[in-house]
Amino acid sequence: MLPEFHPQKVWEMLLSSKAPMVNVFMAVPTIYSKLIQYYDQHFTQPHVKDFVKAVCKERIRLMVSGSAALPLPTLQRWEEITGHTLLERYGMTEIGMALSNPLKGPRVPGAVGLPLPGVEVRIVMNNTINTTIVEGTHKETQVRPGLEGKEGELLVRGPSVFKEYFNKPQETRESFTDDGWFKTGDTAVYEDGVYWIMGRTSVDIIKSGGYKISALDVERHLLAHPDITDVAVIGAPDATWGQKVTAVVQLKRGKSMTLPELKTWARENMAPYTIPTGLVVVEEMPRNQMGKVNKKDLLRLFFS
Repeated sequence: MLPEFHPQKVWEMLLSSKAPMVNVFMAVPTIYSKLIQYYDQHFTQPHVKDFVKAVCKERIRLMVSGSAALPLPTLQRWEEITGHTLLERYGMTEIGMALSNPLKGPRVPGAVGLPLPGVEVRIVMNNTINTTIVEGTHKETQVRPGLEGKEGELLVRGPSVFKEYFNKPQETRESFTDDGWFKTGDTAVYEDGVYWIMGRTSVDIIKSGGYKISALDVERHLLAHPDITDVAVIGAPDATWGQKVTAVVQLKRGKSMTLPELKTWARENMAPYTIPTGLVVVEEMPRNQMGKVNKKDLLRLFFS
């Protein structure tokens, strides 16, 4: 464990023959993005790039991304650099690891795969009767007829799920269904044979003008913009639309952007109702120690 994150130090640990050999490397998407930025700035010679890829392929068995959604451009660029297809999976402090792409076999970019052995999952529609959309294990998945691809809250059950919040009986009761399923608070969908996390139900599902929009899906599209290095999409309060899709972006050094410019680019790449109608440009994206963006903090910071 390094005392703190420095891209140069991490690259040295990964590549140096004098350092202990790294077998498994696990990091949040932000760290991979920072490592890519350092690589692009400092590893410019073709023979150096070949060396990096060869060492990573030979010495490192597995590289994992977690704790936040992994942008597709980051996954693709990391594979170009190291030859590793990052393993994406889903878990929480309360449940451990629940869903994962396969260790061996094809990994679906942006998806979190299937339940791990011993884990049961459900997706339920948030209505008065909590209709079950999907229920499955690592062996089989059952989908309610006509509801495949519908979004709902992800529930988890299994031996890895925690018993209770310490000295918080009310919060514990509210976090479980009557039949023992833990309510993750995340919106998920089962599609194309795998599970996809659409975001935290409270902050990552934006309701704008009658549409339910996944902030994570919008972020994945915006990260394909050549000038954007980091982005967080939030639902800013709006008297007309309820919420408006607002992009908080960090740009490459020396670049600038206006909302009309972003809209023009987005019309070629995104569904009309998902295009941001608000833009905030920041020098550095505010993140916590885990590398996560607290979107409630962003809302308070920019739209209090």
